[in-house]
Amino acid sequence: MALRLSTVLSVVGPSHSISRKPSFTSRAASSTIRMAFSETPSSTSKVIDSHLHVWASSEEAGKFPYSPGQEPNLPGHVDFLLQCMEEAGVDGALIVQPIIHKFDHSYVTSVLKKYPTKFIGCCLANPADDGSGLKQFEHLVLEDGYRAVRFNPYLWPSGEKMTNEVGKAIFQRAGELNVPVGFMCMKGLNLHISEIEQLCTEFPSTVVLLDHFAFCKPPKNDEEALVLSQLLNLSRFPQVYVKFSALFRVSRVQFPYPDLSPLLSQVVSSFGANRVMWGSDFPFLVPECGYKGSKEAVHLIANQISLPSSDLEWIMGRTATQLFQSQLTTAKQSFH
Repeated sequence: MALRLSTVLSVVGPSHSISRKPSFTSRAASSTIRMAFSETPSSTSKVIDSHLHVWASSEEAGKFPYSPGQEPNLPGHVDFLLQCMEEAGVDGALIVQPIIHKFDHSYVTSVLKKYPTKFIGCCLANPADDGSGLKQFEHLVLEDGYRAVRFNPYLWPSGEKMTNEVGKAIFQRAGELNVPVGFMCMKGLNLHISEIEQLCTEFPSTVVLLDHFAFCKPPKNDEEALVLSQLLNLSRFPQVYVKFSALFRVSRVQFPYPDLSPLLSQVVSSFGANRVMWGSDFPFLVPECGYKGSKEAVHLIANQISLPSSDLEWIMGRTATQLFQSQLTTAKQSFH
């Protein structure tokens, strides 16, 4: 039986204050929010996975087609995810729209509607030249209840940056709707740092999530050390959060990824544990270390740096809880 999101996403502790513009939400989205937070919050910390994907099984692909050329080579359907989460003791998650379905959100939307108290959705921004992506984004948030949006810079038209007219329009609207924007800097943070800094400066009310440690690996040379310093320097923007996610993508060694302990220590020192959150990157991590292994790796890394248990609680769930509970509650209040 799925846990109620008010139980999954409930914390007692300080909240990170960010000034926000008025937000608006549809009656349908507001109804979902009321249902998700209809129970009394508990002081028990829950484990929240801030970054994972789901996609249709091969049997479901007729109803939920894959994007051309993006057919998956490993299972990622929601039943498999739920089984993994139960075995690992993970209570809730943020589902990030996968490139496998690209801008067709129908499968993820069906999962969110089937398990409205278990998952929150992160849609994928469509940076099409015609500007249609803004309306798509608004529909996904206001009608389908998505509570975050991902900026994939490699989907922008050739020669265009995330700071173009379309990018700024979606980023600004995200702030107005209290929807965090996640950045996927797969080819290197240094390629996109100026765009992220510009957007953060121009639109300080928009919360930012840096996926997968902003793809900063343990530095081996001065150039890589500079990129890591750029990541740490983003902590000067109070709206920026870091996902300690997809550890297998940023580590240079095998499970349990011990070379990431200095990076975690530096990020927690710079941002504070209440701006860091764990994410698995399911199902890609399953062949690497297993879903449960992703969770265990964080505990092992935390032990290496003697991370206080309170900080570990923030990383494993309280940060995501506080962020999305605050945003959903704000959205509900602004509707009324």
